Amino acid sequence: MARSMADISHETGRQVGVLIDRSGQVDLVIIGDAKQIVIPALSGIRSSGGRLKGLRCIHTHLADENLTEDDLIDLLFLRLDLMGIIKVHADGQPGKLYATHLVPSPHAGKNWAFLDPIHPGQQSFGIDELITALEEEFARLQPVRAIDREKDRAILLSVITPAQFKGRNHIQESMDELVELARSDDVIVLDRVIQQRKKINPKFILGKGKLAEIMLSALRLNANLLIFNQELNPSQIRSITDHTELRVIDRTQLILDIFARRALSREGRLQIEMAQLKYMLPRLTKRDDALSRLTGGIGGRGPGETRLEIDRRRINDRLAMLTKKLKKVSRERYQRRSRRRKKGIPVISLVGYTNAGKSTLLNTLTESEITAEDKLFATLDPTSRRLRFPKDIEVIITDTVGFIRNLPDELLQAFRATLEELYEADMLVHVIDISNPRFANQVSVVENQLRDLELDKIPCLKVLNKIDLADMELVEAQCREYGAVALSALNPGTLGPFFEAAAKIIGSLVNLDHYEDHISGR
Repeated sequence: MARSMADISHETGRQVGVLIDRSGQVDLVIIGDAKQIVIPALSGIRSSGGRLKGLRCIHTHLADENLTEDDLIDLLFLRLDLMGIIKVHADGQPGKLYATHLVPSPHAGKNWAFLDPIHPGQQSFGIDELITALEEEFARLQPVRAIDREKDRAILLSVITPAQFKGRNHIQESMDELVELARSDDVIVLDRVIQQRKKINPKFILGKGKLAEIMLSALRLNANLLIFNQELNPSQIRSITDHTELRVIDRTQLILDIFARRALSREGRLQIEMAQLKYMLPRLTKRDDALSRLTGGIGGRGPGETRLEIDRRRINDRLAMLTKKLKKVSRERYQRRSRRRKKGIPVISLVGYTNAGKSTLLNTLTESEITAEDKLFATLDPTSRRLRFPKDIEVIITDTVGFIRNLPDELLQAFRATLEELYEADMLVHVIDISNPRFANQVSVVENQLRDLELDKIPCLKVLNKIDLADMELVEAQCREYGAVALSALNPGTLGPFFEAAAKIIGSLVNLDHYEDHISGR
């Protein structure tokens, strides 16, 4: 094989490469130019199922050059078993084979080790034994429990520029929130990486050198997923995935996946499908037009319609159908709200940052059993229950989806039918997790989003929740600061101040002479 490759390279003046699997079969032949070969995406090629790809790359070098930096980057990014070169002599005969492989621990400051040069026909050892030993060492240094093998194992990444820098605390808060989002989506977080750069790399987000370090870390930790804290554009996702064997998603896609898992109602499923399709539409990548002229017949002759165009049309058709269905759902909700208005029953809506305890509070107030977990976005579907106050005031209390910083526009638009419940509320109850060190920032996020939704004119009662987990001096100070009442949603005995404050606000609305006009005009 070495003689054939050297002969073809000498005759054509181009580098020739092969990818060989562990059984010794050639999976791919690559023809480059005089200086390099370009290894294509390997997603369609079977792999060993281990940490390494199960493929080794051997290619020719024509100018007597050694292994290049590009060779080492390909070895690392693609998790190849081995990268080797054969130097071609001036007479077209093959020279020695120079090879390198990754190592589990840095050796002399390098993440790879070079094998001794040897003539291709005089190799005295089997490659299988070497690769098996390497993978066993990778596994020994960072074993993965068998129970975790079916879960995604992620490295979280965040790139900060001077324009985005708002202090180290802000950076850490944002990364901590990404960790919580990953945990809510049942993803195992193996590592976190924060890089500060003068400007975002338009191709890879972070520097290529840093990305190489992350690839090696992913290999050692057996990660299969990269999650970026920034929203990635289609070309950035494509650039990173072209250079790695890892899946890549961004924060928006992670939130969409959480919503897709948690939406239970027909309405919720329609909303999340719409959000996912809107996110996907601009990210459809161009395929080979020469192979995708699928439409023929009358009206379809000539250039035809590309696969990309068909996908876009189908998504737009599906979006149009979902829009009609959601309008129908919105009308049904409006009719239910109209019946409530005719009865003159005040409506209270619970709002707040995700995981602040809204669903738990609703359960305690109404003795319900709505799903409530210590996870972000544990509850998505709006739920309404009747609630009778101790002073014989009857209201409808509604739990809605929680807010989060930088909530994707796709979600806000898709969940408009859900958020319409807030516009019908006579009173908002802003639930605040006082035990969270970042509660002040969360309050600001919720207030800004209520303002953007033009809901800031509705009377709002702030409630400091989880006081059993907070310092009482802090609770008392923040009650004065926000004009709030304090309680623990898990302890019905702490609800007295809430009932008293809420009854006062509802009572002031009921006593208005134009109350009927007030609730029917919304």
